Amino acid sequence: MLREVIGQCGGRAVLLLDTITSLTMDDRGAVVITGSHGGASSGAIALKCFPGLVVFNDAGVGKDRAGIVALSMFAEHGVAAAAVDKDSARIGDAADMWASGIIAHVNGPAGAAGVRFGHSVLEAVAALDTSKL
Repeated sequence: MLREVIGQCGGRAVLLLDTITSLTMDDRGAVVITGSHGGASSGAIALKCFPGLVVFNDAGVGKDRAGIVALSMFAEHGVAAAAVDKDSARIGDAADMWASGIIAHVNGPAGAAGVRFGHSVLEAVAALDTSKL
């Protein structure tokens, strides 16, 4: 299972995870890139860990809208979140999202922190204003 800290962003760990349900309380405040969000139930689990930013694959957007539900859920709790265009990275592959993912959906807190539609995940993390998370 993929669980790798690949760097830092404004003093926060940048963490690649196969699934957001792998988050633990030790990951609080991390910038999390996760290849599978699992919809609202995974969003609820992740909220308990208070991540700084979550970027996930939007496999549910347009089908069951789970991705939009998760983005809204995060926004309601002030957690920045963005979803990657499913055609830019393999579903369930956080490493591929980091290498080639393109941001397709951004919630309000993520937008306020500088995450923009059309950025690559790499660009989004590089431009992140962590003081606004």
